[in-house]
Amino acid sequence: MLSWDEFDKEDAAEPAKGANAGHASEAAMDKLDSAGGAAALEARAVTSSDSAAIIRAKAALDKLDVAEGLAELEGSAARVAVDEKRMINCRADLNQLVPFKYDWAWQKYLDGCANHWMPQEVNMNADIALWKNPEGLTDDERRIVMRNLGFFSTADSLVANNLALAVYRLITNPECRQYILRQAFEEAIHTHAYQYCIESLGMDEGEIFNMYHEIPSVAKKAAWGLKYTRAISDPKFETGTDETDKELLRNLIGYYCVLEGIFFYCGFTQILSMGRRNKMTGVAEQFQYILRDESMHLNFGIDVINQIKIENPHLWDAELKEEASQMILQGTQLEIEYARDTMPRGVLGMNAAMMEDYLKFIANRRLSQIGLKEEYPGTTNPFPWMSEIMDLKKEKNFFETRVIEYQTGGALSWD
Repeated sequence: MLSWDEFDKEDAAEPAKGANAGHASEAAMDKLDSAGGAAALEARAVTSSDSAAIIRAKAALDKLDVAEGLAELEGSAARVAVDEKRMINCRADLNQLVPFKYDWAWQKYLDGCANHWMPQEVNMNADIALWKNPEGLTDDERRIVMRNLGFFSTADSLVANNLALAVYRLITNPECRQYILRQAFEEAIHTHAYQYCIESLGMDEGEIFNMYHEIPSVAKKAAWGLKYTRAISDPKFETGTDETDKELLRNLIGYYCVLEGIFFYCGFTQILSMGRRNKMTGVAEQFQYILRDESMHLNFGIDVINQIKIENPHLWDAELKEEASQMILQGTQLEIEYARDTMPRGVLGMNAAMMEDYLKFIANRRLSQIGLKEEYPGTTNPFPWMSEIMDLKKEKNFFETRVIEYQTGGALSWD
Protein backbone atom coordinates (compact mmCIF):
# COMPACT_ATOMS: atom_id res chain seq x y z
CA MET A 1 0.00 0.00 0.00
CA LEU A 2 1.27 3.49 -0.88
CA SER A 3 2.30 5.64 2.09
CA TRP A 4 1.20 9.23 1.38
CA ASP A 5 2.94 10.47 4.54
CA GLU A 6 6.31 9.36 3.16
CA PHE A 7 5.45 10.85 -0.24
CA ASP A 8 4.66 14.26 1.24
CA LYS A 9 7.72 14.12 3.54
CA GLU A 10 10.00 13.43 0.61
CA ASP A 11 8.50 16.32 -1.37
CA ALA A 12 8.94 18.73 1.53
CA ALA A 13 12.70 18.19 1.41
CA GLU A 14 12.83 19.64 -2.13
CA PRO A 15 11.95 23.36 -1.95
CA ALA A 16 11.13 25.16 -5.19
CA LYS A 17 13.86 27.44 -6.52
CA GLY A 18 14.34 30.21 -9.03
CA ALA A 19 11.95 30.47 -11.98
CA ASN A 20 10.01 27.43 -10.82
CA ALA A 21 9.15 28.92 -7.42
CA GLY A 22 5.45 28.45 -6.79
CA HIS A 23 5.21 25.73 -9.46
CA ALA A 24 5.81 22.01 -9.26
CA SER A 25 9.14 20.87 -10.70
CA GLU A 26 9.15 18.41 -13.58
CA ALA A 27 10.50 15.70 -11.27
CA ALA A 28 7.71 16.35 -8.73
CA MET A 29 5.07 16.21 -11.45
CA ASP A 30 6.50 12.92 -12.75
CA LYS A 31 6.33 11.56 -9.21
CA LEU A 32 2.70 12.62 -8.89
CA ASP A 33 1.88 11.06 -12.26
CA SER A 34 3.47 7.80 -11.18
CA ALA A 35 1.72 7.78 -7.82
CA GLY A 36 -1.62 8.69 -9.41
CA GLY A 37 -1.32 5.94 -12.00
CA ALA A 38 -0.49 3.36 -9.34
CA ALA A 39 -3.42 4.48 -7.19
CA ALA A 40 -5.80 4.24 -10.16
CA LEU A 41 -4.65 0.69 -10.93
CA GLU A 42 -5.04 -0.24 -7.28
CA ALA A 43 -8.63 1.01 -7.34
CA ARG A 44 -9.37 -1.44 -10.19
CA ALA A 45 -8.29 -4.48 -8.13
CA VAL A 46 -11.05 -6.89 -7.16
CA THR A 47 -11.68 -6.99 -3.40
CA SER A 48 -13.54 -9.44 -1.18
CA SER A 49 -16.33 -6.90 -0.66
CA ASP A 50 -17.04 -6.56 -4.41
CA SER A 51 -20.35 -7.98 -5.61
CA ALA A 52 -20.57 -10.09 -8.74
CA ALA A 53 -21.91 -7.05 -10.65
CA ILE A 54 -18.98 -4.87 -9.54
CA ILE A 55 -16.49 -7.61 -10.51
CA ARG A 56 -18.07 -7.79 -13.99
CA ALA A 57 -17.86 -3.98 -14.33
CA LYS A 58 -14.15 -3.95 -13.43
CA ALA A 59 -13.45 -6.83 -15.80
CA ALA A 60 -15.20 -4.98 -18.63
CA LEU A 61 -13.08 -1.89 -18.01
CA ASP A 62 -9.93 -4.03 -18.17
CA LYS A 63 -10.80 -4.56 -21.85
CA LEU A 64 -11.46 -0.89 -22.60
CA ASP A 65 -9.43 0.34 -25.58
CA VAL A 66 -8.55 3.96 -24.79
CA ALA A 67 -7.28 4.61 -28.31
CA GLU A 68 -10.60 3.49 -29.76
CA GLY A 69 -12.47 5.87 -27.46
CA LEU A 70 -10.29 8.83 -28.38
CA ALA A 71 -10.84 8.10 -32.06
CA GLU A 72 -14.51 8.88 -31.54
CA LEU A 73 -13.67 12.45 -30.56
CA GLU A 74 -13.87 14.89 -33.45
CA GLY A 75 -10.61 16.25 -34.77
CA SER A 76 -7.09 15.33 -33.85
CA ALA A 77 -5.72 14.70 -30.37
CA ALA A 78 -2.87 17.19 -30.88
CA ARG A 79 -2.80 20.58 -29.21
CA VAL A 80 -4.62 23.20 -31.25
CA ALA A 81 -2.94 26.26 -32.77
CA VAL A 82 -5.14 29.29 -33.42
CA ASP A 83 -4.50 29.23 -37.16
CA GLU A 84 -5.88 25.68 -37.36
CA LYS A 85 -9.35 26.79 -36.27
CA ARG A 86 -11.99 27.28 -38.93
CA MET A 87 -15.70 27.93 -38.96
CA ILE A 88 -16.59 24.81 -40.97
CA ASN A 89 -14.78 21.62 -42.05
CA CYS A 90 -12.13 22.03 -39.35
CA ARG A 91 -10.14 19.02 -38.19
CA ALA A 92 -8.75 20.68 -35.05
CA ASP A 93 -10.05 19.19 -31.81
CA LEU A 94 -13.50 20.63 -31.12
CA ASN A 95 -13.10 19.91 -27.42
CA GLN A 96 -10.24 22.41 -27.02
CA LEU A 97 -11.95 25.74 -26.40
CA VAL A 98 -8.78 27.82 -26.15
CA PRO A 99 -6.83 29.43 -27.66
CA PHE A 100 -9.64 31.54 -29.15
CA LYS A 101 -9.57 32.45 -32.80
CA TYR A 102 -12.85 34.36 -32.85
CA ASP A 103 -12.82 36.56 -29.74
CA TRP A 104 -16.12 38.10 -30.85
CA ALA A 105 -17.86 34.73 -30.46
CA TRP A 106 -16.67 34.32 -26.87
CA GLN A 107 -17.62 37.91 -26.05
CA LYS A 108 -21.12 37.30 -27.38
CA TYR A 109 -21.38 34.25 -25.15
CA LEU A 110 -20.38 36.38 -22.13
CA ASP A 111 -22.83 39.13 -23.16
CA GLY A 112 -25.62 36.57 -23.47
CA CYS A 113 -24.92 35.26 -19.97
CA ALA A 114 -24.91 38.81 -18.59
CA ASN A 115 -28.32 39.45 -20.20
CA HIS A 116 -29.99 36.48 -18.47
CA TRP A 117 -33.63 36.77 -17.46
CA MET A 118 -36.61 34.48 -16.76
CA PRO A 119 -40.28 34.96 -17.71
CA GLN A 120 -41.69 34.64 -14.19
CA GLU A 121 -39.82 37.79 -13.15
CA VAL A 122 -42.27 39.90 -15.12
CA ASN A 123 -45.45 40.96 -13.34
CA MET A 124 -48.46 40.04 -15.49
CA ASN A 125 -51.25 41.27 -13.16
CA ALA A 126 -52.03 44.43 -15.12
CA ASP A 127 -52.13 42.46 -18.39
CA ILE A 128 -54.51 39.89 -16.94
CA ALA A 129 -56.92 42.59 -15.72
CA LEU A 130 -56.78 44.42 -19.04
CA TRP A 131 -57.26 41.23 -21.09
CA LYS A 132 -60.28 40.13 -19.01
CA ASN A 133 -61.90 43.55 -19.25
CA PRO A 134 -64.25 43.46 -22.30
CA GLU A 135 -63.50 47.15 -22.91
CA GLY A 136 -59.80 46.96 -22.06
CA LEU A 137 -58.54 46.47 -25.62
CA THR A 138 -59.96 47.01 -29.08
CA ASP A 139 -60.59 44.08 -31.41
CA ASP A 140 -57.58 45.18 -33.49
CA GLU A 141 -55.33 45.15 -30.43
CA ARG A 142 -56.53 41.72 -29.31
CA ARG A 143 -55.90 40.39 -32.81
CA ILE A 144 -52.32 41.64 -32.70
CA VAL A 145 -51.62 40.03 -29.31
CA MET A 146 -53.09 36.67 -30.35
CA ARG A 147 -51.47 36.57 -33.79
CA ASN A 148 -48.03 37.37 -32.43
CA LEU A 149 -48.19 34.91 -29.56
CA GLY A 150 -49.37 32.34 -32.14
CA PHE A 151 -46.41 32.91 -34.42
CA PHE A 152 -43.67 33.37 -31.83
CA SER A 153 -44.74 30.48 -29.60
CA THR A 154 -43.68 28.04 -32.32
CA ALA A 155 -41.09 30.08 -34.24
CA ASP A 156 -38.54 29.97 -31.44
CA SER A 157 -39.01 26.21 -31.14
CA LEU A 158 -38.24 25.88 -34.86
CA VAL A 159 -35.08 27.93 -34.39
CA ALA A 160 -34.01 25.88 -31.36
CA ASN A 161 -34.50 22.62 -33.28
CA ASN A 162 -32.40 23.94 -36.14
CA LEU A 163 -29.62 25.00 -33.78
CA ALA A 164 -29.54 21.85 -31.68
CA LEU A 165 -30.07 19.27 -34.42
CA ALA A 166 -28.11 20.81 -37.27
CA VAL A 167 -26.13 24.04 -36.88
CA TYR A 168 -24.28 23.04 -33.69
CA ARG A 169 -23.06 19.82 -35.28
CA LEU A 170 -21.87 21.47 -38.48
CA ILE A 171 -20.09 24.56 -37.08
CA THR A 172 -16.59 23.30 -36.26
CA ASN A 173 -15.37 26.08 -33.98
CA PRO A 174 -15.65 25.56 -30.21
CA GLU A 175 -16.08 29.18 -29.15
CA CYS A 176 -18.90 29.57 -31.67
CA ARG A 177 -20.42 26.34 -30.41
CA GLN A 178 -20.30 27.76 -26.90
CA TYR A 179 -22.46 30.71 -28.01
CA ILE A 180 -24.81 28.41 -29.96
CA LEU A 181 -25.45 26.46 -26.75
CA ARG A 182 -26.28 29.73 -25.01
CA GLN A 183 -28.56 30.75 -27.89
CA ALA A 184 -30.39 27.42 -27.79
CA PHE A 185 -31.04 27.94 -24.07
CA GLU A 186 -32.34 31.45 -24.77
CA GLU A 187 -34.72 30.07 -27.41
CA ALA A 188 -36.09 27.74 -24.73
CA ILE A 189 -36.59 30.75 -22.43
CA HIS A 190 -38.42 32.58 -25.21
CA THR A 191 -40.78 29.66 -25.84
CA HIS A 192 -41.31 29.54 -22.07
CA ALA A 193 -42.09 33.27 -22.06
CA TYR A 194 -44.77 32.94 -24.75
CA GLN A 195 -46.31 29.99 -22.91
CA TYR A 196 -46.25 32.02 -19.70
CA CYS A 197 -48.08 34.91 -21.41
CA ILE A 198 -50.64 32.58 -22.98
CA GLU A 199 -51.29 30.79 -19.69
CA SER A 200 -51.44 34.02 -17.66
CA LEU A 201 -54.02 35.54 -20.00
CA GLY A 202 -56.11 32.35 -20.04
CA MET A 203 -55.97 32.00 -23.82
CA ASP A 204 -57.03 28.87 -25.69
CA GLU A 205 -53.64 27.12 -25.86
CA GLY A 206 -54.74 24.81 -28.68
CA GLU A 207 -55.77 27.77 -30.83
CA ILE A 208 -52.61 29.77 -30.18
CA PHE A 209 -50.08 26.96 -30.58
CA ASN A 210 -51.69 25.71 -33.78
CA MET A 211 -51.76 29.02 -35.64
CA TYR A 212 -48.69 27.99 -37.61
CA HIS A 213 -50.88 25.24 -39.07
CA GLU A 214 -54.14 27.14 -39.40
CA ILE A 215 -53.51 30.86 -40.08
CA PRO A 216 -52.15 31.39 -43.62
CA SER A 217 -49.94 34.41 -42.87
CA VAL A 218 -48.37 32.53 -39.94
CA ALA A 219 -48.18 29.18 -41.75
CA LYS A 220 -46.38 30.69 -44.75
CA LYS A 221 -43.58 32.06 -42.59
CA ALA A 222 -43.17 28.76 -40.73
CA ALA A 223 -43.19 26.77 -43.98
CA TRP A 224 -40.63 29.08 -45.56
CA GLY A 225 -38.28 28.66 -42.63
CA LEU A 226 -38.72 24.89 -42.38
CA LYS A 227 -37.64 24.27 -45.96
CA TYR A 228 -34.17 25.55 -45.13
CA THR A 229 -33.69 22.95 -42.38
CA ARG A 230 -34.75 19.82 -44.20
CA ALA A 231 -31.41 19.02 -45.80
CA ILE A 232 -29.05 19.85 -42.94
CA SER A 233 -31.30 18.30 -40.28
CA ASP A 234 -30.65 14.91 -41.85
CA PRO A 235 -28.22 13.17 -39.44
CA LYS A 236 -26.31 11.91 -42.50
CA PHE A 237 -25.78 15.43 -43.87
CA GLU A 238 -22.12 16.47 -43.83
CA THR A 239 -20.30 19.53 -45.09
CA GLY A 240 -17.06 19.24 -47.01
CA THR A 241 -18.14 19.73 -50.60
CA ASP A 242 -19.06 22.98 -52.32
CA GLU A 243 -22.65 21.81 -52.62
CA THR A 244 -23.10 20.91 -48.95
CA ASP A 245 -21.15 23.94 -47.71
CA LYS A 246 -23.49 26.18 -49.72
CA GLU A 247 -26.48 24.34 -48.25
CA LEU A 248 -25.27 25.22 -44.76
CA LEU A 249 -24.77 28.86 -45.78
CA ARG A 250 -28.33 28.97 -47.13
CA ASN A 251 -29.58 27.69 -43.80
CA LEU A 252 -27.63 30.29 -41.83
CA ILE A 253 -28.88 33.11 -44.07
CA GLY A 254 -32.46 31.82 -43.87
CA TYR A 255 -32.46 31.53 -40.11
CA TYR A 256 -30.30 34.43 -38.98
CA CYS A 257 -31.00 37.02 -41.70
CA VAL A 258 -34.64 36.19 -42.38
CA LEU A 259 -36.36 34.28 -39.59
CA GLU A 260 -34.66 36.11 -36.73
CA GLY A 261 -33.66 39.16 -38.74
CA ILE A 262 -36.96 39.98 -40.51
CA PHE A 263 -39.81 37.69 -39.45
CA PHE A 264 -39.68 38.87 -35.83
CA TYR A 265 -39.71 42.61 -36.46
CA CYS A 266 -43.35 43.31 -37.32
CA GLY A 267 -44.61 41.49 -34.25
CA PHE A 268 -42.04 42.99 -31.92
CA THR A 269 -42.84 46.50 -33.15
CA GLN A 270 -46.56 45.97 -32.66
CA ILE A 271 -46.28 44.59 -29.12
CA LEU A 272 -43.69 47.14 -28.02
CA SER A 273 -45.83 49.96 -29.43
CA MET A 274 -48.65 48.64 -27.27
CA GLY A 275 -46.38 48.75 -24.22
CA ARG A 276 -45.43 52.34 -24.99
CA ARG A 277 -49.14 53.16 -24.69
CA ASN A 278 -49.27 51.50 -21.26
CA LYS A 279 -51.18 48.50 -22.58
CA MET A 280 -50.16 44.85 -22.03
CA THR A 281 -47.02 46.08 -20.30
CA GLY A 282 -46.05 42.63 -19.04
CA VAL A 283 -46.22 41.04 -22.49
CA ALA A 284 -44.35 44.06 -23.88
CA GLU A 285 -41.60 43.72 -21.28
CA GLN A 286 -41.16 40.04 -22.13
CA PHE A 287 -40.90 40.97 -25.81
CA GLN A 288 -38.35 43.67 -25.02
CA TYR A 289 -36.00 41.18 -23.38
CA ILE A 290 -36.57 38.68 -26.16
CA LEU A 291 -35.75 41.35 -28.74
CA ARG A 292 -32.47 42.10 -26.96
CA ASP A 293 -31.60 38.40 -27.11
CA GLU A 294 -32.59 38.13 -30.74
CA SER A 295 -30.48 41.15 -31.66
CA MET A 296 -27.43 39.34 -30.27
CA HIS A 297 -28.42 36.15 -32.12
CA LEU A 298 -28.68 38.11 -35.34
CA ASN A 299 -25.29 39.80 -34.90
CA PHE A 300 -23.66 36.47 -34.10
CA GLY A 301 -25.21 34.85 -37.18
CA ILE A 302 -24.07 37.68 -39.44
CA ASP A 303 -20.52 37.29 -38.12
CA VAL A 304 -20.59 33.52 -38.69
CA ILE A 305 -21.89 33.94 -42.25
CA ASN A 306 -19.26 36.54 -43.10
CA GLN A 307 -16.46 34.49 -41.52
CA ILE A 308 -17.44 31.46 -43.60
CA LYS A 309 -17.33 33.69 -46.69
CA ILE A 310 -13.85 34.95 -45.76
CA GLU A 311 -12.51 31.44 -45.22
CA ASN A 312 -14.31 29.97 -48.25
CA PRO A 313 -14.54 32.78 -50.84
CA HIS A 314 -15.23 30.32 -53.66
CA LEU A 315 -18.62 29.52 -52.10
CA TRP A 316 -19.84 33.11 -52.33
CA ASP A 317 -20.30 33.07 -56.10
CA ALA A 318 -22.81 35.01 -58.21
CA GLU A 319 -25.37 32.22 -57.99
CA LEU A 320 -25.36 32.05 -54.20
CA LYS A 321 -25.38 35.86 -53.91
CA GLU A 322 -28.50 36.00 -56.08
CA GLU A 323 -30.11 33.22 -54.07
CA ALA A 324 -29.31 34.93 -50.76
CA SER A 325 -30.74 38.22 -52.02
CA GLN A 326 -33.91 36.42 -53.13
CA MET A 327 -34.25 34.76 -49.72
CA ILE A 328 -34.17 38.12 -47.96
CA LEU A 329 -36.60 39.68 -50.43
CA GLN A 330 -38.99 36.73 -50.13
CA GLY A 331 -38.83 36.95 -46.36
CA THR A 332 -39.56 40.67 -46.51
CA GLN A 333 -42.59 40.06 -48.72
CA LEU A 334 -43.96 37.42 -46.35
CA GLU A 335 -43.54 39.78 -43.39
CA ILE A 336 -45.30 42.57 -45.30
CA GLU A 337 -48.22 40.21 -45.89
CA TYR A 338 -48.19 39.26 -42.22
CA ALA A 339 -48.29 42.96 -41.28
CA ARG A 340 -51.34 43.53 -43.46
CA ASP A 341 -53.07 40.48 -42.02
CA THR A 342 -52.41 41.44 -38.39
CA MET A 343 -53.46 45.07 -38.76
CA PRO A 344 -55.82 45.63 -41.69
CA ARG A 345 -56.69 48.99 -40.11
CA GLY A 346 -54.51 51.62 -38.44
CA VAL A 347 -53.78 50.81 -34.80
CA LEU A 348 -51.30 51.82 -32.09
CA GLY A 349 -50.11 54.84 -34.05
CA MET A 350 -49.08 52.74 -37.03
CA ASN A 351 -50.50 51.08 -40.10
CA ALA A 352 -49.50 48.44 -42.64
CA ALA A 353 -47.95 51.02 -44.99
CA MET A 354 -45.65 52.31 -42.26
CA MET A 355 -44.74 48.76 -41.32
CA GLU A 356 -43.93 48.01 -44.96
CA ASP A 357 -41.48 50.91 -45.00
CA TYR A 358 -39.91 49.66 -41.79
CA LEU A 359 -39.52 46.13 -43.12
CA LYS A 360 -37.91 47.40 -46.31
CA PHE A 361 -35.51 49.45 -44.18
CA ILE A 362 -34.68 46.28 -42.20
CA ALA A 363 -34.26 44.26 -45.42
CA ASN A 364 -31.73 46.78 -46.73
CA ARG A 365 -29.72 46.37 -43.54
CA ARG A 366 -29.73 42.57 -43.82
CA LEU A 367 -28.61 42.72 -47.43
CA SER A 368 -25.77 45.14 -46.73
CA GLN A 369 -24.67 43.22 -43.62
CA ILE A 370 -23.74 40.21 -45.76
CA GLY A 371 -22.29 42.27 -48.60
CA LEU A 372 -25.28 42.42 -50.96
CA LYS A 373 -26.84 45.36 -52.78
CA GLU A 374 -29.72 47.15 -51.09
CA GLU A 375 -32.97 46.65 -53.03
CA TYR A 376 -35.16 49.35 -51.48
CA PRO A 377 -33.29 52.64 -52.07
CA GLY A 378 -34.38 55.67 -50.10
CA THR A 379 -36.31 53.83 -47.39
CA THR A 380 -36.05 55.21 -43.86
CA ASN A 381 -36.95 53.96 -40.39
CA PRO A 382 -40.41 55.20 -39.35
CA PHE A 383 -39.97 53.72 -35.85
CA PRO A 384 -36.67 55.09 -34.46
CA TRP A 385 -37.89 54.33 -30.94
CA MET A 386 -37.33 50.62 -31.65
CA SER A 387 -33.58 51.20 -31.42
CA GLU A 388 -34.02 53.10 -28.17
CA ILE A 389 -35.99 50.23 -26.63
CA MET A 390 -33.18 47.79 -27.36
CA ASP A 391 -30.70 50.09 -25.62
CA LEU A 392 -32.60 50.41 -22.32
CA LYS A 393 -30.89 49.08 -19.21
CA LYS A 394 -32.37 45.74 -18.19
CA GLU A 395 -31.74 46.43 -14.52
CA LYS A 396 -34.01 49.49 -14.49
CA ASN A 397 -36.98 47.56 -15.85
CA PHE A 398 -36.46 44.54 -13.64
CA PHE A 399 -36.14 46.76 -10.56
CA GLU A 400 -39.50 48.32 -11.32
CA THR A 401 -41.45 45.19 -12.23
CA ARG A 402 -39.79 42.00 -10.99
CA VAL A 403 -41.91 39.88 -8.64
CA ILE A 404 -39.44 37.16 -7.55
CA GLU A 405 -35.72 36.94 -6.85
CA TYR A 406 -33.11 34.84 -8.62
CA GLN A 407 -32.01 31.74 -6.77
CA THR A 408 -28.25 31.42 -6.82
CA GLY A 409 -26.53 28.06 -6.78
CA GLY A 410 -25.76 28.38 -3.08
CA ALA A 411 -29.41 29.02 -2.26
CA LEU A 412 -30.87 26.06 -4.13
CA SER A 413 -32.10 23.04 -2.21
CA TRP A 414 -31.08 19.70 -3.71
CA ASP A 415 -33.17 17.55 -1.33
